[in-house]
Amino acid sequence: MAINTHNFEAIRGSQASCDFYIAMCTLKSIAKLFTFKDADIPAEHRAQRVLRKSRIPKIRDYLLKNPQDYTFSSITASVDGKINFNPVAKGSNVGTIVISQDAAILINDGQHRAAAIREAIEENPDLGRDQISVVFFEDLNLEKSQQMFADLNKHAIKPTKSLGILYDRRNDFATFVVDMIRDVPVFRGRTEMEKTSISNRSTKFFTLSGIEIATRNILGKDKNLSSKDKMIITDFWNVTTKNIPEWNLLLENKVTPAELRKNYVHANTNMLESITLAGYLLIKKYPKNWKQKLAGLQEIDWSRTNPEWDGKIIIRGKMTKTKAGMNKAADIITKHCGGI
Repeated sequence: MAINTHNFEAIRGSQASCDFYIAMCTLKSIAKLFTFKDADIPAEHRAQRVLRKSRIPKIRDYLLKNPQDYTFSSITASVDGKINFNPVAKGSNVGTIVISQDAAILINDGQHRAAAIREAIEENPDLGRDQISVVFFEDLNLEKSQQMFADLNKHAIKPTKSLGILYDRRNDFATFVVDMIRDVPVFRGRTEMEKTSISNRSTKFFTLSGIEIATRNILGKDKNLSSKDKMIITDFWNVTTKNIPEWNLLLENKVTPAELRKNYVHANTNMLESITLAGYLLIKKYPKNWKQKLAGLQEIDWSRTNPEWDGKIIIRGKMTKTKAGMNKAADIITKHCGGI
């Protein structure tokens, strides 16, 4: 093979009447292969976005921390030059692609992955032997390259926060919350595990993302939880459930989640956070009898019509989410529980 060329084993395919090639490239070659045009060039004259350098360390560290257990999706690139394809046999779509080293190879999708790979290999050269799939398109002009970038990103949908928590088994806190939901009756079977919102007719009561955010407040941390910490958190939710009358009606199937969402503030994620903010103060101030203090939850009027919530988490009759409002609601809950 020619000395001044890049050579990759590849599979040829066809899309929209154009050939493309899927090649297995080592991470070491990725670090050397791709170029990025000067960021000073106006956006309308570029086929790539400007790298957001703040994104690179997170991807790099993910790779460095999980060298035996990471997953990268394919990189998509366009070659400003000829791609020569040499099939293993006449008519075969399996073979080798040959690209001149003088050709510019631009990333249409995967710039930040490539930049993170480059930095990761500097710290751990052994990663350079790993491979990643690259989809090469040939000889695209600026207009086509820009359209490819738009098309690749137009339909990309980021997973919901709930789904990200559900599937993220690297995150110990997320794993704990998912498991904890099974141990708290009011959450078990009543938690929306995928979406971050609940429809009016849904039989679900809370969202996984809402529970996860609120749970962070209970001890004021989401890392390095001991077995005791986890027990306190689970106990907090169970004792809270015991002391909110309407939640008990829900457990007894005497009321529906939809009815609670319509008429009560404690069926809203914002109030869930306020409850745990109050819980944090009670646990900190009364480490030995905070459970007894939570009995004060029984005396609270949780209805939306209670004027105590006006101007805090309810404004003009609608639930609102502001940090100041949730803190004020937490103060009300803490007072009812004898914490202030």
